Amino acid sequence: MENQEFELRNVTGSIVQLNGEEVLKIERDLDALPFNENNLAATVDEPTYAKLKGISLENGCIEVKVLSRLLEAAPNLSRGFIGIAFRIDDRDTEFESIYLRPTNGRAENQFRRNHSLQYFSYPDYKFDRLRRESPETYETYADIGLDEWITLRFEINGPKVRLYINDQEHPSFIVEEMKGGIRKGSIALWVDIGTEGYFKDLKVVEK
Repeated sequence: MENQEFELRNVTGSIVQLNGEEVLKIERDLDALPFNENNLAATVDEPTYAKLKGISLENGCIEVKVLSRLLEAAPNLSRGFIGIAFRIDDRDTEFESIYLRPTNGRAENQFRRNHSLQYFSYPDYKFDRLRRESPETYETYADIGLDEWITLRFEINGPKVRLYINDQEHPSFIVEEMKGGIRKGSIALWVDIGTEGYFKDLKVVEK
């Protein structure tokens, strides 16, 4: 993360040592943005990220390595939520995002496995609405787990985004038609409740 500056939005962040290298650690700040387990849809899939300064991307490639752990006090519904947000507007009121649920990737329950990767568009199309209105379209399976570095590469082109995991030749997830109205904006490193998230080797290439 050398020479990269971030603005924190509803998260805490710091540079820490992990396995002998400096990485960025972020967690959702529950004082800044409380979570209500009884009102789940209204208090998750929110602007909880470290936003990269000085970048505005329409189309291009974003690559980053992520590692997710569960906090000791993580609620039972925590899944190690970690990912990126992009095309963020200046006021943090609209953006696109894809995130991982690492605990689901190797679950014994197939239903949970099918929800390992998730797309959403803030503020109108969170996971619950997309799951209800377009089942099996905006989430899918991937072989991922907690406490391991996962390489993510996002290829963004117009309304479509492809996600490649761990240098695979073919995408693990394709979103054919993103739901948001913002065509160009900032990039951020995103986490949600119960996650101790680590990031390194962020690269952005505009096309």
